[in-house]
Amino acid sequence: MKPTLRTLALAIGLFSVSLTSAARQPLHLVSDAQLAQMGQQQFEEMKAKQRMSNDPRQQAAVQCVVDSLRRVLPAPYSTQAWEVRVFVDDTPNAFALPGAKVGVNTGMFKVAQSQDELAAVLGHEMGHVVARHSNERVSRQMLTQGGLQLLGAIAGQHASAQTTRGLMTAAGGGAQLFLLLPNSRQQEAEADQLGQRYMAQAGFDPARAVTLWQHMEQGAGGSAPQFLSTHPNPQNRIRDLAARAPSLQSVARAAHAAGRSPKCF
Repeated sequence: MKPTLRTLALAIGLFSVSLTSAARQPLHLVSDAQLAQMGQQQFEEMKAKQRMSNDPRQQAAVQCVVDSLRRVLPAPYSTQAWEVRVFVDDTPNAFALPGAKVGVNTGMFKVAQSQDELAAVLGHEMGHVVARHSNERVSRQMLTQGGLQLLGAIAGQHASAQTTRGLMTAAGGGAQLFLLLPNSRQQEAEADQLGQRYMAQAGFDPARAVTLWQHMEQGAGGSAPQFLSTHPNPQNRIRDLAARAPSLQSVARAAHAAGRSPKCF
């Protein structure tokens, strides 16, 4: 039996509702304890598989920046003992995981040219953790898979195998392009805002977030269009960071007056 327009419209409608309802507000289907356990397990696997730097200066610099940022985070993140590791990898990258774990590649030291620029990177990554972005991404993927399975079951009852495969391919691509990727860009923008504020509150220069991403863009050699990327367009990101930096200078000055003046490099 061939599918009717009404049947396929109903299937697509059910799938769309299940996704867009989650897009309106953060969705957390996994407990923070579960996410912390997952993050800790992933970090242990990375430590077992990847070579770690034996340069004590790099380890001390990252630990100093993380400790400075941790003190200004909201509870319970401010009281957690954040574990820090530097991995031998030329890729300029850093990450923070639920469960208070931070990793920095040695290649990041070629891009982050000051303690303030390193604080911009780590403030951003720790901002992801505080905003519970991992929970939202995992939950959204769970919901997406459930919606696709429901759509496949409905279409399979009323359409040919070829039509069902085409419908599933189109739905999966639409979910990735119009739901999951835009959500990731939204999370990146939120982490930028949080990270830049955290670095100012910790006594770092918020204007260095701008120079950091300028250095990152120079080393990237081009990037995908923002519409097809999980990260904001570099120029848009730099523009937004530059616009916020002046108002955050007073926050940094207040941190210095309160005795928060990190000396990590």
